[in-house]
Amino acid sequence: MFWFFITSKLPEIRPLVQPFRNLPIPSAQILNLDRSELVDRISNDTGLVQRQVFEVVQKTLDHITDALASGQTVELRNFGILEVKLAKPRAGRNPKQLGSSFIIPARATVKFKSGKIMRQKIAKLSAKLRCDLGTK
Repeated sequence: MFWFFITSKLPEIRPLVQPFRNLPIPSAQILNLDRSELVDRISNDTGLVQRQVFEVVQKTLDHITDALASGQTVELRNFGILEVKLAKPRAGRNPKQLGSSFIIPARATVKFKSGKIMRQKIAKLSAKLRCDLGTK
């Protein structure tokens, strides 16, 4: 979005900005991958229209959410497993009111267990981050 805004509003600076668009991101900087970035990447990789990719991604997430809401486990091979677990009731405290405690009721939560390929890739990232930080 920001790139489009710069290039559409100020066409005279387009040649100045374009060479900096594809610069590599420093390894110490970790960015979040949101839905729009995911749609952009899939669209660029497949050549499909972004609107179609968005609809597919949204439908996929909707089906995963519906399955979890009905208590089913979602298994995506080599990515991971999403399952609904019941968190136990526990005691909670209000830090603003000393001595007051209450019971936080049991509730359903979604737990994620990463798949084998994801664990291997994350292990490589862990080693790389340790090297970047200078620790073992």
